[in-house]
Amino acid sequence: MPRTEPPAVAGRYRIGEVIGRGGRATVYEAQDPLLGRKVALKLFTATATSPEEVRLQEAEARLVAGLDHFALTTLFDAGVDTSDPEGPRIFLVMERVAGTDLRRRLREGPLTPGQTATLGSDLAQGLEAVHDAGFLHRDIKPANVLLARRGPSSRIRGKLTDFGIATIIGGAAEGEFTTGTAAYLAPEQVLGQDPTPAWDVYALGLVLLEAVTGAVVFPGGVDESALARLDRDPEIPDSVPEVLARALAAMTARDPADRPTAAEASVALQDAFVAGLVEARRVDPDVLTDAEPERLAAVRRVSVLDTRTDEAVERIVRLARRLLDVPLVLVSIVDGDREWFLSHRGLELAQVPRNASFAAETVTSGTGWTAPDLTADERADGHPLLEADPQLRAYAAAPLTTFDGHTIGAIAALDRRVRTFTEEETADLADLAAVTMRELDLRLLGRRVLFDR
Repeated sequence: MPRTEPPAVAGRYRIGEVIGRGGRATVYEAQDPLLGRKVALKLFTATATSPEEVRLQEAEARLVAGLDHFALTTLFDAGVDTSDPEGPRIFLVMERVAGTDLRRRLREGPLTPGQTATLGSDLAQGLEAVHDAGFLHRDIKPANVLLARRGPSSRIRGKLTDFGIATIIGGAAEGEFTTGTAAYLAPEQVLGQDPTPAWDVYALGLVLLEAVTGAVVFPGGVDESALARLDRDPEIPDSVPEVLARALAAMTARDPADRPTAAEASVALQDAFVAGLVEARRVDPDVLTDAEPERLAAVRRVSVLDTRTDEAVERIVRLARRLLDVPLVLVSIVDGDREWFLSHRGLELAQVPRNASFAAETVTSGTGWTAPDLTADERADGHPLLEADPQLRAYAAAPLTTFDGHTIGAIAALDRRVRTFTEEETADLADLAAVTMRELDLRLLGRRVLFDR
């Protein structure tokens, strides 16, 4: 008889619809009534009485639990469900990513080169965290890339999931190469060589090449697909921009020694994104420094783009308004081609193009600046802020700077009267910027602190 799932796992998680199914486990949407939220619950098929299955499942739990990165799914809980005393099973409770996976998304058509570059940079950073922890993923494919849904105008943000056949770097691979999807295997993986981080870099390169072209690089059956990569390098169409094509070619080099590390791949993909912006004239190249790829990586690391502001940041905004006696305070993050407002209460705009961004000047210089009267300042000519609120006059900004020295945005105070901000007021704004940055760091770490067991 087929096994029926318990109505609640571990007496807590109420099982809902199936959202994924594999050879060793089924993933359900579940409700956690204790915290009042939806989660993804992975319930393994084999009972926890099989020593080999227990070892594999516990390895996955340890791997995911020990990693904390915006491009990796977060583990909230893990344990053994004993609803059926004769068949206890291991379960994992992970964040429920609202959206779809890359395999389903590509059925609608390929991603743009810019989307591919930013998604790839995120995922490469996640891989870097996996490799730094001493593990390999070993099953990178479009179905294992979850895409967060954050509105029609927001960036595609991805998370790697399903570490079910992960191994310790230098350890033996589990089973035959067919445990991974054949279309995304590295050549040395096909040959049965020892696993290395270069496996994952190659697989990610194939996934990104498929994302930008809409076609599987090595199609066909298991043997045909697996063996094809031994004879030829992936074909990269001329339609792929040069800098992106160069990054993907390096990631998919047949010789693993010729491939970049995950960290190097992330920077190369950020370079490709920036090159695309400059070519499209969405960003003036004169405002970009040599550290722009690393700065964009810091923006991704903070992981607040296209999210809702929280009460801690709003408290800082209210304090700034009272302290500086201004009607409007903006907290903004400068992405590759836009200034996005994390907090903009009192202003209908949610973002402005980077070429028309006040905060972009703060990002370029790394310092704050003031303007007593924006209407008399050539930097404000035709600015969207003044179009949204023609009464705005005075402006003061302080940079939001990460612990490693990258300016990711600004906190800005705006007044509807002409005024010169005093040295004390600009110092207060700089202090508030530091507090804001601290809150953003705490927000990033908050989930791990809350759910440490």
